[in-house]
Amino acid sequence: MNALLTIHSITRWLVTLAALALIIRLVLGLVKKQAFDKGASTLLSAFNGLMDTQALLGIMFFVFSGMGEAGFPRYRWEHAVTMLVATIVAHLPAMWKKKDDSTRTRNTLIAVCFALLLVFLGVGSLGWTRWWHITGLF
Repeated sequence: MNALLTIHSITRWLVTLAALALIIRLVLGLVKKQAFDKGASTLLSAFNGLMDTQALLGIMFFVFSGMGEAGFPRYRWEHAVTMLVATIVAHLPAMWKKKDDSTRTRNTLIAVCFALLLVFLGVGSLGWTRWWHITGLF
C-alpha cells in the first residue's frame, strides 16, 4: 500500500509541473494573441492525462487502504470528492475545441486555474501536517 501512496504522491508533482507549464503557455498565448496551437494542445493533453492517472491512483488507494485498516473517515471522502471534481473541471476545455483561439485560450486558462484551486483545497482537506508528512519534507 505504501508503494501506491508513494506513486500517488510523486505523480502530484508531475501534475503540478504540467499545470504550471500549461498556465504559462496559456498566459503567453493571451498576452501575445497566439493561436491555440499544437503546443498548447499537447500541454493540455499531458495535464489531463496526468490528472486522470492521479485520479485512478487515488481511487485505488482510497478503496484498497479503506478496506484495510485506514477505513473511510470524513477527510478521505472530502479529499476524494474534491479531487474527482478537479479532474472533471480539468476536462472542461474539451467543450471549447471549436471556439476561436482567444476564447479557447481564456476558458482553458480559467478551467486549469480552477482545477488547481480545487486540488489545493482537496489536499488541504487531508490536513496540512499530514500532507507535509506524506511528502517526506518534515
